[in-house]
Amino acid sequence: MPPRMFSTEDAAGRPSIRFGQGKQAMPLTFRPYEAEDQKAVVALWEACQLVVPQNDPITDIQTKMQFQPDLFLVAVAENRLVGTVMAGYDGHRGWINYLAVAPERRRQGIAKAMMVLVERKLRALGCPKINLQIRRTNTAVIHFYQAVGFDEDDVISFGKRLA
Repeated sequence: MPPRMFSTEDAAGRPSIRFGQGKQAMPLTFRPYEAEDQKAVVALWEACQLVVPQNDPITDIQTKMQFQPDLFLVAVAENRLVGTVMAGYDGHRGWINYLAVAPERRRQGIAKAMMVLVERKLRALGCPKINLQIRRTNTAVIHFYQAVGFDEDDVISFGKRLA
């Protein structure tokens, strides 16, 4: 069972959640990605097996920082980056990419909290629906998204590499 969570704000007014009770509670802060996070983000994505040969994570980060950078969030606990989510909204649909939580910090509500925050941001932009893609073999992630309210759409996803 995940530890008890308490929602607060950190000194900069950013969303902060404390896991646990009393002095044992660990603060977790959510904030926009910063350039200094790059190395830790790539390491996290590699640890979570999100990096594939056809997607250069550095290029993905640089591209994201040119378009809706406020929709690229990180979770920090004890001065260590432990989670990410990258979202976008094209005026028709929202998209979720690179939702990642450090393996040793999973099942503590971090991914769910990050989804709640990014959904609020997308809703504020007028986004009516969020789409995402999951590899069929990644059953744990499929179950996670079902648990947070996503349903499988009856569509076929096509892709075409342009670069």
